[in-house]
Parts: sequence; structure tokens; C-alpha cells
Amino acid sequence: MKLEEIIKFLNDKIPQNLALSNDKVGLMDDYDLTQEIDSIKILMDIYPEDDNSSKNTLIITHHPPLFIPKTPTFTIHSNWDIIEGGANEALADSLKLKVIESFDKSTNIGRICESNLTYDELKNVILTEFNEYYIVNKPEKDKLIEKIAVVSGFGLKNPDYIKLAKKYDLDMLISGDLTQETAILAVNLDLTLVDLGHHNSEIPGLYYLKKIIGELDINCEVINRIPMECEKNDC
Repeated sequence: MKLEEIIKFLNDKIPQNLALSNDKVGLMDDYDLTQEIDSIKILMDIYPEDDNSSKNTLIITHHPPLFIPKTPTFTIHSNWDIIEGGANEALADSLKLKVIESFDKSTNIGRICESNLTYDELKNVILTEFNEYYIVNKPEKDKLIEKIAVVSGFGLKNPDYIKLAKKYDLDMLISGDLTQETAILAVNLDLTLVDLGHHNSEIPGLYYLKKIIGELDINCEVINRIPMECEKNDC
């Protein structure tokens, strides 16, 4: 399939015009749109070692590259966070939560979800999917968690999102990128935050994206490369 045909398919499914005004999405360089593509690789971020694929490979990234790739590269970022059925629905689905409405009504980023789980039950769901998380204002294990906001990626570094979750009287806000400032703000507001990490909270969305691309008869794979490692004291 020609590159231009794949790009049209992606733009029809996830329009670029949904992206925030300061976001960089779409093709990352002036590539030959007539070239044949027979494989697609989906990555959170592209590294220099990824930029060695044959000209028949298309790389799709969630985050805009920090350099101009020679390999055809297409970025789907805030438009994937905003669109219904995108990154935030994927995160909610991975946590077995039912989406009821958008969280940030001004941008359509984030989702408010329903839950009928106790904190202990929800904890087991989270740890089954993500292995670890940080928490602010840990609830009692038998506390019923009924309304939760999820924001794929960056939500916990935004003080306005902490305040918005409190305004909506939510039981919990789940996202990534927790900071000291927002943690203290949440303590002061008596709001529970769960930090999955930026990368981990966006990974479910990459697999949702693969399902969409599955409509095309092209080999497609998700490459989950975590940029950070944890050193531990072995003593």
C-alpha cells in the first residue's frame, strides 16, 4: 500500500485538526508519498537506532520526535488523546472502568469513569495491568471508589487538573507525571491521586491504535521501549 493511502486512512480515523494548536502531528518530514509500505511500527518515542528501517516501513509515534527521522514517520499525539475511542478510552478499558463523560470539557482530554470497586479491588486491577504505581492520599482498603478521572500521560503535573477533579467531587484521578507541587496540592484538597507514570499510562493507547491499523492488510507491531531504568539497592 502506498504511503499516501495509509496517511489518508489515518487522517480519516484520527483527524489531525483535532490536535491542540501548539502540537506537532502528522508526517515529520517531506517523504515520498508514492513509496510502497509493507510494515508499520508503532512506538511511544523514536530513537536514533529506530531510524534505520527500510524505505518500505512506516513508523508511527505518539510523541513528536526530537529529531527529523529519515524513515517515514507519522505522529499521532493530542488528537489521539482527544478523540473518542482513543488513548483515554484505552486507559479506562485497561482499568475495567466505564467512561461516562469527558474530564476537561474545554479540550476533551481525559475521561470521567464509573467504578463499583473498593480501593483494595481497584488496587488489584491496577497492579495486574501496570505492576506498580505511586499514590497520594491512600484510601482505606474497603472504601468504595465510584467516580474516577483518567488522563493518559501528563495529567498529574497540571495543578488545574487536580483542582478540576476536586471540583467534580471525584474519588480519584489516575494519570502520570506527578510532581511535588501537585502531590502537596492534592494532600491539601484531600484528593486521591494515582501515578502510573507517563509512559505506562499511554501504552494501552498504542495497542488500541494497532487495532485500528489492523483494518489495513499490513504487518503492524507495537514496540514498547521504556526510556527509564530503576537502579535498586541489592543489599
